Amino acid sequence: MNKNILIAPLNWGLGHATRCIPIIKALEENGFNPIIASDGVALALLKKEFPHLITLELPSYNIKYAEKGKNFKWKLAYQMPKMLLAIKKEKSKIKKIIENYEISGIISDNRLGVYSANVPSVFITHQLNVLSGNTSWLTTKLHLRYVSKFNTCWVPDVAGVENLSGKLGHVEKSNKQIKYIGPLSRIEKKSLPIKYDLLVLLSGPEPQRTLLEKRLIKELEKSEKEILFVKGIIEPNQQIEKRNSITYYNFMNSEELGTALNESDVVLCRSGYTTVMDLAKLEKKAFFIPTPGQYEQEYLAKKFKSEIIAPSCKQEKFKISKLEKIYFYKGFKDVSVEQNWTELFSLFQSK
Repeated sequence: MNKNILIAPLNWGLGHATRCIPIIKALEENGFNPIIASDGVALALLKKEFPHLITLELPSYNIKYAEKGKNFKWKLAYQMPKMLLAIKKEKSKIKKIIENYEISGIISDNRLGVYSANVPSVFITHQLNVLSGNTSWLTTKLHLRYVSKFNTCWVPDVAGVENLSGKLGHVEKSNKQIKYIGPLSRIEKKSLPIKYDLLVLLSGPEPQRTLLEKRLIKELEKSEKEILFVKGIIEPNQQIEKRNSITYYNFMNSEELGTALNESDVVLCRSGYTTVMDLAKLEKKAFFIPTPGQYEQEYLAKKFKSEIIAPSCKQEKFKISKLEKIYFYKGFKDVSVEQNWTELFSLFQSK
């Protein structure tokens, strides 16, 4: 009988859910039975990707972003009691799920309450250092305290100097708990003719996703280039609309998005880490607009700008003319490694 493995990504944009897709596929290929647990758009997306699997709803962290970047940290701090309550409810629900579904292993992507002392538990994060300005030392310490409750921590990056996450995913002192498993991407590189001059990829929590969408539409409607615009809104039905030279999708599944990325010359998107992993896999050129006030995305945008990989700008300063800078940057290089899933999943064989 196949062992049941609970896989639970955080519902914070779509990145945590999409990077779990290759893990879910690998679990099935290695004789395990994945059970998906999440909430909101993350759960909705994975239901569409894996309609044959059991899906369970977890308590929502229900985090709202500030409309102004400068208020980002303080709005998060204000919501901390609500987050801690959700984590407490999460832990309670996990106990019941373990009993009801005979769970033999847990893989949590940034869900801090999804672990058990009785079941081998894995935590996935690319942020061993959690940046928050002058309080980074505190947020990092608190985060690592939660991570220590898990048997092991998988970092979706390479351990070497030429890596994708920079100081986010690399600490000075080595830790046996940490395993660098290589970047995770649901996208496969294909040799397809270029169909679009520009692919716009949106995702992330509200209200910032909508604010960026409105700004980009206002700017890009001036263009005569062939543009594919994916809004990143997970709805029951896919909607496609063509206006002038722009084709709009509310969402795409993995296969459609993979084709779109391969058929696009350059990409305009947030500097979220999951998107970075996809761009590196396909060796694409991109322009980044980090989510205002989100230290992680701002750091990654600055990192790739300084390495002359991808240009970027603040959301309020974006103009269509800035896209011309892309061609003066070298673009991403594939740093992926072949994941040894047999070794990684061996943790669950002991149960």
